Amino acid sequence: MAKCRSLFVKKMSDYGSAWRILRIPSLTDQIFIKAQRIRQLQENITRKVDEDEIPEFIGIINYAIMALIQIEKGVVNQPDLDVSFATKLYDKHAMETKQLMENKNHDYGEAWREMRISSLTDLILQKLLRVKQIENNEGKTLVSEGIDANYQDMINYAAFALILIDEENR
Repeated sequence: MAKCRSLFVKKMSDYGSAWRILRIPSLTDQIFIKAQRIRQLQENITRKVDEDEIPEFIGIINYAIMALIQIEKGVVNQPDLDVSFATKLYDKHAMETKQLMENKNHDYGEAWREMRISSLTDLILQKLLRVKQIENNEGKTLVSEGIDANYQDMINYAAFALILIDEENR
C-alpha cells in the first residue's frame, strides 16, 4: 500500500486532482481496463510490452480509492483538491478498507493466501461487472451491497495479489 500511496502522491504533484472530474462509471471503466490487461498478461505467452501485472494492480488500488473519494465528495467540474487534502482522503479510505480486510481475514482465516493470482484477477473482474450492473441500475439494488463495498473488495484483492507476487519473487 505504501507503493500505491507514493505513486498517488507523485501523480497528484504532477497532475493535480484532474481525476476529480471523472464520474464513477469512468473510474469503473479505468479499473476494468487494468483488470482486463492483467488477465491478458496472465494468459498471453508473448508480450509486446515488457511490463508485468504489478503496475496494473497498483492502478486498480489507486483508481478504486479515487472512486471511493468521488462517492464521498461528489464529482466536480474543476480540480479542487490539493495534494495534502487528497492524501488525507486517500489515507482515510485506505484505512477503512484495511479494517474491512482485517475483519474479513479474521472470519475467513486468510484463505486468500492459498488462492492463485489469476483467481484474484477474476474476482476483481467479477466485482467490476457487478459494479457496472449497479451503475446501469442507477445505484438501485434489491439485496446487494453498494458499489463502495465492491471497490473496497477490489482494493483488497489487488493488495492480496501484490503480496503474493512479492512472496513469489523472493
